Amino acid sequence: MVLFGTIVNAILIIVGTIIGRLLQNIPEKMKETIMYAIGLAVTVIGLQMGFQSGQFLIVIISLVVGAVIGEWIDLDHQLNRLGHKLETLVNPTNKEGSLSIAQGFVSATLIFVIGSMAVIGSLDSGLRNDHNILIVKGLIDGFTSIILATTLGIGVMFSAIPVFLYQGAITLFATQISKVIPDDALALFIQEMTATGGIMIVAIGLNMIGLTKIRVANLLPGVLVVMLVVAIAYHFQLVAVPS
Repeated sequence: MVLFGTIVNAILIIVGTIIGRLLQNIPEKMKETIMYAIGLAVTVIGLQMGFQSGQFLIVIISLVVGAVIGEWIDLDHQLNRLGHKLETLVNPTNKEGSLSIAQGFVSATLIFVIGSMAVIGSLDSGLRNDHNILIVKGLIDGFTSIILATTLGIGVMFSAIPVFLYQGAITLFATQISKVIPDDALALFIQEMTATGGIMIVAIGLNMIGLTKIRVANLLPGVLVVMLVVAIAYHFQLVAVPS
């Protein structure tokens, strides 16, 4: 089932929220250690994906050009500004302790939807019927939901709806790509897209650990750049396609 990974992701967010509401008194040190553990796991996953590249020059070009585009439009700032606007609409008085279902919903949605794992995982599900990335993301989102629900309340659960719609749409779109792109070009795209996304995932992991403050959202255009670079390289036969 092509939407299996997306469904699992949404369910784990719901389960995590329920657990979080039952365990509201998690010690701060435990929360911190859990986030570090998740960050380390994400970093390793990203490294494994990054090493899959057969043409690392494509990865470098995609990341650099993607970063230029991302910084030019300041995607990270735009997303954060949107988050602040939504938070202002939900909680205009900004009173501490004045939490609502909408506030938890907005905050959790921004965390779970904005990120390269959602894009890369959904493409992987649609193109290769491989749900591993989305399942791992679901586990991460589930643990994060536990922590968020202890402070933001039951509204975190409802973020499962936009997560399902967003990732499901990307997955279904990806299933149509294979009908118009030659198999060998598609194989090259998947290989280099996976590696490029893997490096972004490494950045997410390092940010979660607290070692870096990389604006990962500004790297996201690199995923689109991969498509363009692979198309050019394939058309002019500049690289060997994976067997």
